[in-house]
Amino acid sequence: MKLFITAFALVLGAQAAHAEDVSILIKNFDFGPMNVTVAPGTTVVWKNLDGEPHTVASADGLFRSMALDQNDSFRFKFDKTGTFKYICSIHPNMRASITVK
Repeated sequence: MKLFITAFALVLGAQAAHAEDVSILIKNFDFGPMNVTVAPGTTVVWKNLDGEPHTVASADGLFRSMALDQNDSFRFKFDKTGTFKYICSIHPNMRASITVK
């Protein structure tokens, strides 16, 4: 019985670790941090702090936000492993990536 409870606690702990969101701020026409590594199941939240609109658009078409005005946010849950490059489609010189492993 003790082994079962310990195993159950480990599973709950692993689920809790994946439940936290990771934040990326859009500020001064840049994504910060630009390169993030997360575990599968993690939700990434981008928040635009600039006074200009920005988007979050993956190079492979997996995710794409609408134009985010100041203080707007966009969320995406990464379930699969890999490296996902993205840009602001309004300002394509803004580039960053998410690595899921």
